[in-house]
Amino acid sequence: MSILSARYSWPLGGLYESRTRASQSVKFVLHLAAASLLLASALAQAAQVTGAVTNKTTRKPAAGDSVVLVDAQAGMSEVAHTTTDANGRYLLNLPGNGPYLTRVTHQGVDYFLAAPQGGAPGNIPVFDVAAKVDGVSIEADVLEVETDNGQLRAIERYFVHNTGSPPRTEWSTRAFEVTLPPEAVITATSSRRPTGLPTSIKPDSMGTKGHYAFNFPIQPDEGDKDTLFQIEYTLPYTYGSYTFHTGVSVPAQSVGVLLPKSMTFAASSGSVFQAVPEDPTVQTFVARNAVPGKELAFTISGTGTIPRETQDGDGEQAGAVAENQPGGGIGEPINTPDPLSKYKGWILGGLALLLAAAAALLLRKPAGATATLETNGTANPSVAAPPAFAHFTAPAAKKAALLGVLKEEMFVLESEKFSGTLKTDEYNEVKTALETVLKRTLTRN
Repeated sequence: MSILSARYSWPLGGLYESRTRASQSVKFVLHLAAASLLLASALAQAAQVTGAVTNKTTRKPAAGDSVVLVDAQAGMSEVAHTTTDANGRYLLNLPGNGPYLTRVTHQGVDYFLAAPQGGAPGNIPVFDVAAKVDGVSIEADVLEVETDNGQLRAIERYFVHNTGSPPRTEWSTRAFEVTLPPEAVITATSSRRPTGLPTSIKPDSMGTKGHYAFNFPIQPDEGDKDTLFQIEYTLPYTYGSYTFHTGVSVPAQSVGVLLPKSMTFAASSGSVFQAVPEDPTVQTFVARNAVPGKELAFTISGTGTIPRETQDGDGEQAGAVAENQPGGGIGEPINTPDPLSKYKGWILGGLALLLAAAAALLLRKPAGATATLETNGTANPSVAAPPAFAHFTAPAAKKAALLGVLKEEMFVLESEKFSGTLKTDEYNEVKTALETVLKRTLTRN
C-alpha cells in the first residue's frame, strides 16, 4: 500500500462508515415513524361504539332495530350500519375520531344519540309506536299576535304532552293536526322533540283551507319537557280588526292569547277568556280546559308590537327570574299561578326556528332544570337536563351535551336539504353557523 493510500484510507473509510450508520439511523427512524402511524391508524380503526337499545314500552331489549353511524363533519353521511342483536346490543366501528351521531330506527321512528367517546356506553331508549296514544294532550296552545306593515303577524305554539302508560310514541302522517284561519299565509314552521332543538318541518295540507297536519313523532315526555309545534303566519288586516275562530285537535289545559298593550281583545259569546295580569308590557288572556269540537272565538283590534326582552351574555333574559322551566321566567303571576307562565320566556323571546334559537338555548344556563340526558350514556331522569337547557357543573359534561345537540341539529339539517324542505340559501347559512359553533366546541379545552 502506498504512503498516500495509507494516509487517506482510514479517514475515507471512517467517513463511509459514518454515512452508513447515519443512513441506517434515518431508515430506523423512518420505519419507527411508519410503525407508529400504522399503530395509531390501527388503534383508530379499532375504536368502536357499542351500547344497548332498550324498548321502554316493553322494558325489554329492542332486537332487530337498524343502527346507523353518521359522520357529522362529512355532510352527515352514513359511515357504518348494523342491527341490534337479540339482547338489543349493537357494535359499530369508528372510521376516525368523529364526531359522530348514532341513529336508531324503531318501528319507523328515529332516535338519536351523540356517539360517545372513550369507550363510554352508547345506550339508547326507544318506544313502540301507535297512531293514537291515550295521554297525549296540549298543555298550552299559545297564540302571540301583533301588527306588521298593515298585516297581522301571528306565532302559535303548541306544547304537547305525551304521558301515556305504558310510554309509546304517537306517530302517523297526521300525528298532530292544527286549524288556522282560512286566510293565513304560513311563513315558517318548526317542531321540537322533548330533548331536541326546534327543527324546520313543513306541515301537510289536509284539503280544507287552514287545516294542516304535522308528520312528526310525539315522543313520551322527558321529565318536564314535552313536544313543541310552532307555526308563524300572517293575516290580512285591512279594517284594523280581525276575528279568530279557533279550536284544538286534542284536549288542551290552556289556550292563551298574547298581544301588545296598545291592542284590544274581546272574547266572543260562549268563549270564556280570563285576563292574566302577568306582565306589564303584554296582555295575556287564557281559556282553560278547551276540548276538541268546541270553538273559541275572539276579536282583536288596534295596532302594536310585542316588546322583546334583551338577553345578557349568558343568554338569560334581562330582569328575568330563573325558574325550573325552559327559558327562565318573569316572576310569579299576581293572582293564582297560571300554566302559561312557564312558557313566557320562550314566548317573549320570540323563539327562532333554526340557528338563532339553537345558539341562544345552547349557551344559556338556567338553574335547577331536570330531565333525561342521553348524550353520555344511559338515560337517567333523575340526573341531568336535556342538552339545550342543562346547567352542567363539569365542563366535560357540558361540552358533551353541546356536541350532542349540534350533531343532531346538523343531521336534521342535512335531512331537510335532501327532502327539499329547506331553501339552499337558508341551508348554507345555517350549516356555516353550525359548523363554526361545532369547531369552536371541539377546539375548546
